[in-house]
Amino acid sequence: MNQPLNTPPPRRPADANPAPHFPGTTPAPQVPGANSTPSIRCPAAAAKDPTPCEGPQDAATIIDRHGRESAGCVHHCARLLAGLEGARVHPFVPAPQALDIYSRARELPPFAWEIGR
Repeated sequence: MNQPLNTPPPRRPADANPAPHFPGTTPAPQVPGANSTPSIRCPAAAAKDPTPCEGPQDAATIIDRHGRESAGCVHHCARLLAGLEGARVHPFVPAPQALDIYSRARELPPFAWEIGR
């Protein structure tokens, strides 16, 4: 805590530990010959949903009717909103992102990945 302000933060070697796995997230499948670090999907992505994230993984937050919140990318928030009755987009999400989520969710059936959408 008593470090000078111009001291750079300590860094771990890049090969010391693999990419972390956070509970509640699903690592993306690895492609042989590609980058060995798996990308981590947003918390709003369902475990059975094979679609990749679009944009930042904390672009929006969905609130269900019981007050539970789930942050995620715009794509997975829209898919989550389509499948939850009484859910809504958090009021502090910027208007363009919220409108994008609502318009995408309106066109999706609940659990769209089960029917190949």
